[in-house]
Amino acid sequence: MASVPSLASTVQQRLADGLSAALPDAGSADPLLRRSDRADFQANGILALAKRLKGNPRELATQVVAAIPENDVLKEIEVSGPGFLNITVTDEAIVRTLAARAADSRLGVPFNPSAGTTVIDYAQPNVAKEMHVGHLRSAVIGAAMVEILEFTGETVVRRHHIGDWGTQFGMLIQFLIEHPHELDHAADGEGAEVSGEEAMSNLNRLYKASRALFDSDEEFKARARARVVDLQAGDEETLALWQRFVDESKIYFYSVFDKLDMDIRDVDVVGESGYNDMLQETCALLEESGVAVRSEGALCVFFDDVKGPDGNPTPLIVQKSDGGFGYAATDLSAIRDRVGNLKASTLLYVVDARQSLHFKMVFETARRAGWLNDEVKAVQLAFGTVLGKDGKPFKTREGETVRLVDLLDEAIDRASAVVREKAQDLSEAEIAERGAQVGIGAVKYADLSTSAARDYKFDLDQMVSLNGDTSVYLQYAYARIQSILRKAGDAKPAAHPELTLAPSERALGLHLDSFGELVQETAAEYAPHKLAAYLYQVASLYTTFYSECPVLKADTPEQVENRLFLCDLTARTLHQGMALLGIRTPERL
Repeated sequence: MASVPSLASTVQQRLADGLSAALPDAGSADPLLRRSDRADFQANGILALAKRLKGNPRELATQVVAAIPENDVLKEIEVSGPGFLNITVTDEAIVRTLAARAADSRLGVPFNPSAGTTVIDYAQPNVAKEMHVGHLRSAVIGAAMVEILEFTGETVVRRHHIGDWGTQFGMLIQFLIEHPHELDHAADGEGAEVSGEEAMSNLNRLYKASRALFDSDEEFKARARARVVDLQAGDEETLALWQRFVDESKIYFYSVFDKLDMDIRDVDVVGESGYNDMLQETCALLEESGVAVRSEGALCVFFDDVKGPDGNPTPLIVQKSDGGFGYAATDLSAIRDRVGNLKASTLLYVVDARQSLHFKMVFETARRAGWLNDEVKAVQLAFGTVLGKDGKPFKTREGETVRLVDLLDEAIDRASAVVREKAQDLSEAEIAERGAQVGIGAVKYADLSTSAARDYKFDLDQMVSLNGDTSVYLQYAYARIQSILRKAGDAKPAAHPELTLAPSERALGLHLDSFGELVQETAAEYAPHKLAAYLYQVASLYTTFYSECPVLKADTPEQVENRLFLCDLTARTLHQGMALLGIRTPERL
């Protein structure tokens, strides 16, 4: 289906035509149209144009208005101040434009199938380690960007760059060789399901025991270090045991992601180990091209603007002096793979802001090597820290890092209590299902409604509140509309452009009409908080409309249908927008 033009784009075109007709010397001047509190829209472009043409802006604005023929879109254009245009559109234009949007299954969001291929690196837990609150933002923000970019036409390749390699595996594998039953499951048997909690419990126990032995027994420490060499050399027995740790960890990871209502597929999990075969070649390419140089035995890349506290250059170390490879070698190899094999045009890294310097150096190295260029860009979608109510990094009372699964369980419990309090004719099973949808939605929305770069406070009381900027407020607005539509009986939603709209109907309609442009902006800027803010405004404007405009008891059958039409389009917009953020919209709450 062809893209549905928004009312703003239609008004923009009418003004541009008026500018060209009244002021031929203006060329293709931009009217600079935006929404306004004083009218429906305001155009400020004539001020800059008047400077260029050395004319009086008010006089030029008057000429432009005179050159715009009467039409069914523009109701009134007022010249204001030093040459602003305050523009009011007709009620008929609002309803007709919304009707076109409602007839489109994509609600007017353009789809560009030739947009390119984006590889998104997000949700990067570590093998044999518990996921904590610090893993939340990468997963939630990354998953939302996957949905948003795919919806606008990008080919998206997911990559979960899990920490599945390194010296700690020598310790773990050696301990398992000497204590072969430590990863056995109580539930082992034909078709037995192993829970994420049990898998993590096994890994935790084994990690603590192996660490204690490593720290206290020099002979075990020597055997563990030798095992690292075996792992890196590809010894079959060692690799098989390493794979057991990866598989056990995946059982746990997937249980947490499932609770987060996120789809993580095996094929998308390509950890640090996935690039082992490329590391030597990456180093050789960098050294041969002169991008990297040897310094005190290590292979380094230097930057004029990166210096340590002592004023000396701080390099990116690609290969250590002992021949080992650091994160940089793996990250640069991943770039080569994603550009060369996956044919990416954009590499998007959803990674903690505290790693910004590392990625700045990695991206610049890749550019110098020619792996990134004008056709292929790399972007870090850097995110801030999750804070407690006290404004400090979120910890338990004992000062420990908060387990992610505990956080999610508490959110679901709190939300279930809210749903139970409000529930009408819901069974216990339905309350549990809605509680999970509301609780997980609350956690995701609190994260996504904050600009990624900012820190935010994790406050469950606020997150599950029915009032204010929360997902629960949006979900209840959606459920309320579904209730109205169920009660409508024979009356069906239908657009009536001939009707006069109340002020709250106009405000809601104009905001709904900007959905397509807003989703495009969110995708282009990697800014899911803009979509969250838009949806909150939809729900707020709907609440005002609902309180001021009777729907099922409107004055005429046509008005009932038109208001049901506004309700239905609002619900569809909320549903689609929330889905792009990875949040469910239950039909009943």
